[in-house]
Amino acid sequence: MNIAGFQKNSFVDYPGKIAAVVFCGGCNFNCWYCHNRHILHGYDAIDEREVFSFLEKRKGQIDAVVFSGGEATLQKDLAEQMRRVKDMGYLVKLDTNGANPKVLSALIGAGLPDYVAMDIKAPFARYKETTGVAADIAAVQKSVSILTGGQTEYEFRTTCVPQFAPEDIESIAKEIAGARLYALQQYRHTDTEHKISPIRLAPHERAFFDESRRLARKHIENVVIRGI
Repeated sequence: MNIAGFQKNSFVDYPGKIAAVVFCGGCNFNCWYCHNRHILHGYDAIDEREVFSFLEKRKGQIDAVVFSGGEATLQKDLAEQMRRVKDMGYLVKLDTNGANPKVLSALIGAGLPDYVAMDIKAPFARYKETTGVAADIAAVQKSVSILTGGQTEYEFRTTCVPQFAPEDIESIAKEIAGARLYALQQYRHTDTEHKISPIRLAPHERAFFDESRRLARKHIENVVIRGI
């Protein structure tokens, strides 16, 4: 596994649990606001033996391991590493952009992730603008269906970039209507965003999130706001 980063303790990455976070290098999207751009190319990989040695020592002190990125589903041995973690007694969470529904389905079918957080980057009609690539929308929609039609705990989440209006959030909510949980996350500036987006826009105020949540709740009962 290409491990580009490792966070030994997190209280926010797995709901209600203390987690360690494995950041997998590389991604098939190119979101201009990404805070992990430094692990997409040219990173110094971490020896997985160091990670698993730490996890072995922290049994009983950490509840879960999160596989994030980048995009974790690009890792050919993701299932194997998830199994190793589960065999150690940890819960497993997957963070994904949903672009690889076959991998997602296989992981869930094998009973590996206990929780999945899938990013919905934008209304489907605006995906290229946000992700920087010609994303396969049908693949993303398939991943949405896999999660909404399955038994694995999950959430959808959107980083509310400055270009979005509340109506964009409602459009997303319509596209994932009936989801168990939809999280609206605050956008924050990065050190590298100017290389892709020359305009430095201000994050949304609270009023945007309140109105977005009101509109999203027409389609999803459980809508939460994070980072405000």
